[in-house]
Amino acid sequence: HGKRHLDPSSPVVEGSIFKYISILRQRIRFEYFFYEATRLLDIHATIDYNSRMNIKRQGEFESMLPSELQYVMRLNGGVFRTSDANAIGISNERLRLLVKSGEIEKVAFGVYISPDEIPDKMYVTQLRKPKAIYSHETALYLHDLTDRDPVQYSVTVPRGYNVSRLREDGILCFMVKRELHEIGTIEMATVFGHTVVTYGLERTICDCIRSRNQMDVSVVTDAVKRYSTRRDKDLNVLMRMAEMFRVTKPLRSYLEVLL
Repeated sequence: HGKRHLDPSSPVVEGSIFKYISILRQRIRFEYFFYEATRLLDIHATIDYNSRMNIKRQGEFESMLPSELQYVMRLNGGVFRTSDANAIGISNERLRLLVKSGEIEKVAFGVYISPDEIPDKMYVTQLRKPKAIYSHETALYLHDLTDRDPVQYSVTVPRGYNVSRLREDGILCFMVKRELHEIGTIEMATVFGHTVVTYGLERTICDCIRSRNQMDVSVVTDAVKRYSTRRDKDLNVLMRMAEMFRVTKPLRSYLEVLL
């Protein structure tokens, strides 16, 4: 009917088929590339979104901690008391909420730390009980007059001071007259770098001799021996302290053997 029939085996038809197949293959490769590119972009977008949300959440976490409190914590090595927070307008209820959210930790009654801090028991104890001055074996340890790490901390408090909570915490308590309590005090750093109040070399030696029946005699003897070799010792101060604490005679007995 006037229609033209093409022979499939003719060079013209055969060339058109190969050209079509080539175009089809290119299109398939392009569509696969487009699919892979789209998938990778989706993955990248998801990662970017999660990263942004994490940053936002961290920002929200930091912003919940009042800047004034952050400043106080920086000044005090990551530790602060309830009274410190109250002084800058932060209520006890706000502190409770900050503890609940995990932004601060309560390590003792009235004492809080940053979650990033390792609790310094010596420092925390003295924050709670400022009248508790580190003495005896703990003072020997701070002064490097003994090789023994203190199994329990020793403190001296004024006579009549309530030591029930200190003893509940496993702290060994000694008592002296109020007028003798703060004689010979100095400040020293704990292993965590916090400053605590303890007694100086001479007061510590006198305390140990005065309480020698409550201590390991070898610890006391070794402490006096080490003190005798120290360049920073002051024998005049030591003898005045000994007279004040009425340990002159036993002190002379130790010194006669060592000096």
